[in-house]
Amino acid sequence: MLTINPKEVKTSEFHSYLLGAVAPRPIAFASTVDKDGHPNLAPFSFFNVFSANPPIAVFSPSRSGRTGNNKHTYENIKEVPEVVINVVNYNMVQQTSLASTEYPKGVNEFEKAGFTPIASELIKPFRVKESPVQLECKVNQVIELGTQGGAGNLIICEVLLIHISETILDANKHIDPFKIDLVARMGGNWYSRANGDSLFEVTKPIMNLGIGIDKIPEYIRNSKILSANNLGQLGNIEKIPSDEEVMNYKNSGAINEVYEIYGSNMEKLIEHLHHIAKGLLDNNKIEEAWKVLLSLHG
Repeated sequence: MLTINPKEVKTSEFHSYLLGAVAPRPIAFASTVDKDGHPNLAPFSFFNVFSANPPIAVFSPSRSGRTGNNKHTYENIKEVPEVVINVVNYNMVQQTSLASTEYPKGVNEFEKAGFTPIASELIKPFRVKESPVQLECKVNQVIELGTQGGAGNLIICEVLLIHISETILDANKHIDPFKIDLVARMGGNWYSRANGDSLFEVTKPIMNLGIGIDKIPEYIRNSKILSANNLGQLGNIEKIPSDEEVMNYKNSGAINEVYEIYGSNMEKLIEHLHHIAKGLLDNNKIEEAWKVLLSLHG
């Protein structure tokens, strides 16, 4: 394993490792104005939300690693402590990247990148019309993490209003992850698109107390077919199906064929039962997968 001490390498080199390892990162497309009302628009991937009550988002326009200078976004916020955080989806990612160009102060990135400014309701900075979600924020606090190149400046923002395009909502007025089509930053020039097959669900262990992987029988835990993720799914169930439930499932005929074909070869039977269970787990049918796995002992 490669071990790196940040004190022993260049900041730029350590920075690249951080960006490659801590990813994908959501993008805060930050719109600000200076004291004279000149707009600025720039993306930052050191960003996330950290509270819902109060609603708090934090992003960091770091000092330039080359010059040590602060970003225009940071300078504007010191003059006018307000910002619109616009989220970035696939349809606008190339324009967003263009807006990250280090244009001289006073250059309007809305114009350079071809975005449409629309007035905010409670604050001075403009929103980006093309963004599917726009957060109007006041800046509660700025924390400077250092004075050298690469040092971050934490902009702690309180969300005053959120504007959401109707086009990305589902029937229940919730944001549909497939419709919003978000992008995120990886290391180097790479981005990640949150759409299609890259989206998957993981049931949260909130309402139930999972049994844990340590309670899975050893002959299942040591499976050559099931992955670590599959074991995590099995360990997230609240209780293992009873012998009666397993027997009823086995007697239902659901897995008769595999027993008929491989019943005389225990090694092959176990292998195929584990393949069936894996397929069920991949479709989030956890209880049924348990019944398949226990059927030999039920």
